[in-house]
Amino acid sequence: MGAHSKGAARRGAAAGKAHAEVSAPALDRGSVPDQGSVRVQGSVSDRGSVSDRGSVSDRGSARDRYFDALRALALVRVVAYHAFGWPWAGLVFPSMGVMFGLAGTLMARSLRSPASAVLRSRLRRLLPPFWCWGLFVVGAMLVRGWMPGWQIVYWVVPLGDPPGSAWGEQAWEILWYLRTYLWFVLLSPLLLRLFRLAPVPVLLLSLVPIVVLQFLWQPPGNRFGTGLLDLATYLFCWILGFAHHDGVLARARPVAVVALSSAALACGAWYAFAHRSEYGTYDLDDIPLAQALWSAGFLTLLMYARARLGTDFPGPARMRRLDRLVRMFNARAVTVYLWHELALVLAVPLIDRCWDVPAFEAYLPLESQWFLLGVGWVLVAVFVLLFGWVEDVAARRRPRLVP
Repeated sequence: MGAHSKGAARRGAAAGKAHAEVSAPALDRGSVPDQGSVRVQGSVSDRGSVSDRGSVSDRGSARDRYFDALRALALVRVVAYHAFGWPWAGLVFPSMGVMFGLAGTLMARSLRSPASAVLRSRLRRLLPPFWCWGLFVVGAMLVRGWMPGWQIVYWVVPLGDPPGSAWGEQAWEILWYLRTYLWFVLLSPLLLRLFRLAPVPVLLLSLVPIVVLQFLWQPPGNRFGTGLLDLATYLFCWILGFAHHDGVLARARPVAVVALSSAALACGAWYAFAHRSEYGTYDLDDIPLAQALWSAGFLTLLMYARARLGTDFPGPARMRRLDRLVRMFNARAVTVYLWHELALVLAVPLIDRCWDVPAFEAYLPLESQWFLLGVGWVLVAVFVLLFGWVEDVAARRRPRLVP
């Protein structure tokens, strides 16, 4: 779904886009513009989620390296997807579904505290990094002649897709993820209450909305419609996070979990490939129903392995550098997600300048997308150093240059 843009295909055209205003719902996301992604879908890049990075608990309990590693892997996959535009990336690892599922687990844990306090905390952690990033993006679009209307309020609180110019589209299209995450956060007190009334039925029924939107009612192509479609696509993943936190998943029978997960994976893959001609691709980010089913099956198996089998990733704990890298990804997840597209965009003119240096032209793989990805990661690291401290301030921690 809207989670991920076709980054590789647009690199060369990014700098020459028109100045006309375009709002996020106008994007082509298959049946919607996708997510953070992201999707663009999009990873991003929530936040389990991009905005809930760091420790697994808001209460200071021990880190869950399994979840930390999944979150870091999801972010890496998001950046790689935006560099290469691989249509098969979502089948290998559905990053946005994973991040929404992890966020749901963390939200259920947090809601042991009063809901109002939890909502304020989530908004406080999410909005300052978003505002910091938005100052640069909005400022650049204004300099390029863009003039917003009243919809600019969505750049203050992204309850809807913020407007933007076509010139800056590649930067702001990832905001679908923040918008979807924010709505899940606001709805979580009600969703968690409903889930605890009838856990298994509510979990299974959470796939019904995306089926309805696919076959019975086509949502409008505006902010409301695209937002509703994204919520329906990842609703199961979010509620599955509740099920993991409450132990519902751990109590399920292995045969049932494997059978239902396999069925969801099979149906999602079948739908994506069977409707390839209709959507022009089998990329899950462009096919909401396939994304919902594949993410549901994939994430259920990942979370069941953690809940029932106690699966963990001991490798990072033994390899200090890798463990440190995973920690940094989780401590700066919002920054990585927000700034990675700008990093990839800026990598293009930077590489273009390298062609003017004979030694670089002779010895560097300037035409390679892998080289573009490498330069992009270097720029991401620069952005993390420059602006990552905003996440510390938002979380009321002592600002640190390197977490």
